Amino acid sequence: MSNEIPYKIYLEESEIPTSWYNLRSDMKNKPAPLLNPGTGQPLTLEELSPIFCEELCKQELDNDTKFIPIPDEIISFYKMYRPAPLVRAYFLEKALGTPAKIYYKFEGNNTSGSHKLNSAIAQAYYAKKQGLKGVTTETGAGQWGTALSMACVYFGLDCKVYMVKISYEQKPFRREVMRVYGADVTPSPSDTTNIGRKILEEFPGTTGSLGCAISEAVEVATQNEGYRYVLGSVLNQVLLHQSIIGLEAKAAMDKYDIKPDIIIGCAGGGSNLGGLIAPFMGEKLRGEADYDIVAVEPASCPSFTRGKFAYDFCDTGMICPLAKMYTLGSSFIPSSNHAGGLRFHGMSSTLSQLYHDGYMRAVSAKQTDVFEAAELFARSEGTLPAPESAHAIKAAIDEALKCKETGEEKTILFGLTGTGYFDLKGYQQFNDGNMTDYIPTDEELEKGFASLPQVPEA
Repeated sequence: MSNEIPYKIYLEESEIPTSWYNLRSDMKNKPAPLLNPGTGQPLTLEELSPIFCEELCKQELDNDTKFIPIPDEIISFYKMYRPAPLVRAYFLEKALGTPAKIYYKFEGNNTSGSHKLNSAIAQAYYAKKQGLKGVTTETGAGQWGTALSMACVYFGLDCKVYMVKISYEQKPFRREVMRVYGADVTPSPSDTTNIGRKILEEFPGTTGSLGCAISEAVEVATQNEGYRYVLGSVLNQVLLHQSIIGLEAKAAMDKYDIKPDIIIGCAGGGSNLGGLIAPFMGEKLRGEADYDIVAVEPASCPSFTRGKFAYDFCDTGMICPLAKMYTLGSSFIPSSNHAGGLRFHGMSSTLSQLYHDGYMRAVSAKQTDVFEAAELFARSEGTLPAPESAHAIKAAIDEALKCKETGEEKTILFGLTGTGYFDLKGYQQFNDGNMTDYIPTDEELEKGFASLPQVPEA
């Protein structure tokens, strides 16, 4: 192992970024505005405020402010687990026999086990500052729900979590961590909300989806005084908070004059991918540098690679605002794979616009291939990755093997968004040879596309 670059590159505590970077400020083509589903007009601050915290609404609609200061109380909380390390994957490189240099930004070094805490603490802070009683949310694999419950107990807020039913059943220990932090966790769809009952009636026996859980959480937030809804991905405000990942990664690389050729992130709703690539994409948009930026999604929920770029509801119950994004249709309910955090029918409108404009590319991966890559990574690097993160690992391995074939010494950066120690049921299924791959047919996707709302082009 070379001693030229340390195995782990740490920033000093004083080097934690003090501002989030708003990637939209450097986009020539801004993401299309959220639309009021009733009027078809762009949502105003006043219309968003009954759903989200007021300060978060401002961040959601701000396309122009480049840097938004991080409040001191949030920075103090960040110091519990930040700066997060940038790791040179020497052992993975050796296992692959590749000339490529592989780095990963590790975001699992906190109790919640993932990058989600970066935005959860910010959203809880603004809810507390506004004087709210509590917040509601959805969670897929449970990383977001775990992070939000941790953030809420820190600020003394009530936390109601609607967890996708299949994940509620597959990942009971992540559910229990939420309960340790005082959250009320309900499997979704449930019979506790009007929308949940409607979904159960229309799709009997469904294992749920993030779109279903979002609908239930929004209904509860809007019908209870002193509550607001918070979301762990997709929204502009979440990508803003997650920019701390990329800002730290770039600062660590700059210390050693490292420039990545390829930047890879798993993609479900877009939070970690958008956060990791933010400063690098900013340079690309400004013409200062060029990078090959890759989004990796499950073949079972291929929003980028097989979806349509159109306005769609962010939830299955069709009560949320309309977002222009790559989508499979809000009625699309993906198969019950183990990468629960990547089972959203759509994608961030910011990332969707960048993808549509050709600034990044996307690939999909089958579940068994992802777990094979995860086990190779665990055996070589010593950390068990979350199934979501393993999508990025799979693509990084593929790129490294291409370098092995061509002899190119490319530098690869990917996001290791979280650990997989609560995902052992999936690993058990893989090791027992019982894991299957499900890829939706064109006919199944067409059913989802049929639910897209008719929105006149501007």
